[in-house]
Amino acid sequence: MTIRLYDSRAQALVDFEPLVPGRVGLYVCGPTVQSSPHVGHLRSALVYDLWRRWFTYRGLDVTLVRNVTDIDDKILALASGTAEEWWARAYRYELEFTAGYQALGILAPTYEPRATASIAEMQQIIASLIERGHAYAAPDDSGDVYFDTASWPAYGALTRQDIADMAPAADADPRGKREARDFALWKGAKADEPASAAWPSPWGDGRPGWHIECSAMSKRYLGSEFDIHGGGLDLRFPHHENELAQSTAAGDAFARHWLHNGIVNVDGQKMSKSLGNSIFAAEFLEKARPVVVRYFLSAAHYRSTIDYHEGALAEADAALDRVETFLSRAERRLADTRFASVGSRVVPDDFAAAMDDDLNVPQAIAVLHDAVRSGNSALDDGDLDTAAREWQHVAAMVAVLGIDPLAPEWRDDDEGAAHRALGAVVDVLLAERQHARADRDFARADQIRATLSGAGITIEDTPSGSHWSLEQ
Repeated sequence: MTIRLYDSRAQALVDFEPLVPGRVGLYVCGPTVQSSPHVGHLRSALVYDLWRRWFTYRGLDVTLVRNVTDIDDKILALASGTAEEWWARAYRYELEFTAGYQALGILAPTYEPRATASIAEMQQIIASLIERGHAYAAPDDSGDVYFDTASWPAYGALTRQDIADMAPAADADPRGKREARDFALWKGAKADEPASAAWPSPWGDGRPGWHIECSAMSKRYLGSEFDIHGGGLDLRFPHHENELAQSTAAGDAFARHWLHNGIVNVDGQKMSKSLGNSIFAAEFLEKARPVVVRYFLSAAHYRSTIDYHEGALAEADAALDRVETFLSRAERRLADTRFASVGSRVVPDDFAAAMDDDLNVPQAIAVLHDAVRSGNSALDDGDLDTAAREWQHVAAMVAVLGIDPLAPEWRDDDEGAAHRALGAVVDVLLAERQHARADRDFARADQIRATLSGAGITIEDTPSGSHWSLEQ
């Protein structure tokens, strides 16, 4: 078994060999908690949840660290002039992100550090960079400290850019810079910013630049060298490029592999505030069952762009309903038979091969639906041995993908209550139909079946009794 992944730095598919055999250290850039999460944030977190689940299925012990950027220019700017403290605003939106992750069944990270808890570690890296000649304090006593891009010939290695072609770094006052592309490591305190947003440092009170935060947190929790750094494609430059430069210039090996997930478009256009087409996570989760949203967001390859359009979730719902119907049908038919224990709950070889191949979820889902079709055909033909084996395969696959529609975490109390109420009514009619058939009143039995069919309810007669399901 060899897992292959597309390393963004190498720009090639490579075999994954853990730094420590049997273990995976994965650092993911989490949210900057300035405002409510949108669907793109959900997609990114879901991608690394899927990687984690597959590594775990393959027997690897995964440490996943996903940070929270809780101090940032935009957080301070948006809180300014309001009655809410910047740190209260940050925490309020952090809770929204957490709620979105939980709604999608995204497993909690091994640890979720906040940037404000690693200030000392950031300062240590900055001091090391100054000592090594790769950073400098602004000469104007502003308290700003910059990374000296000209001092590091490897700058641009991640995105394969020449420094002369890069846009100036716009993350701090340029007046203290030696070169326009130098980026901020430390930002001196400003008179119009709250005192609570500044920490003492050798260069004056201030706060960290964005990029240094992830270098410090990944090193603190995963070490100076770790297996994988992940994040959205939009973070490759400048954020990840700058992380790589400052960490390696400070003497750390840093990430061995880089993964980047694609973005989410709406009707062929990138989501943006200016176009007014951003879809917030809470709004998106109201459009369909959360398990359907998870299916939709995970069905495309993680490196590809997802294009959301009207009807996309309905298509995902129909696809997942086919899986759910088969699982329910097989469970009923095989219950109390010797076939209930046939087979083992492992994924098929074709599914595993797809997942090993750079987490090819689209191909894996194709294997899933092939198994559903095969299982249904086997049930139709009375081939319970084959049906049982496909049932076990399907159950294993949806568990790995986190989309088992029958799992307790996807139960909605209101939906469940409605389903139970409907079931009570249908069961009464099925009992009446059974009595009618026993009395050879086939006209009444057919009438009940037709009534239920007209209401979108399918009846399946089996040796163990009649069962109903909603039509797909």
